[in-house]
Amino acid sequence: MSEPVKGPKSYFPSIEATYGQPVEHWMDLLAEVSGQKHLEQVNWLKTEHGIGHGHANALVHVFRNEHAH
Repeated sequence: MSEPVKGPKSYFPSIEATYGQPVEHWMDLLAEVSGQKHLEQVNWLKTEHGIGHGHANALVHVFRNEHAH
């Protein structure tokens, strides 16, 4: 039996259900603004894509840890 997902990734099912896009879609979009700071990326998702703060923060956190170079 696998352990439940914890941390920012625990938001992913809700993010996909709420916004109708797979998480990878948001990771691809974040790559377009990868030069910005964490909070700038969060605010970009909120203002440009209508994502709530908690969801945006979770996406940015995972993006910066796993996708940013």
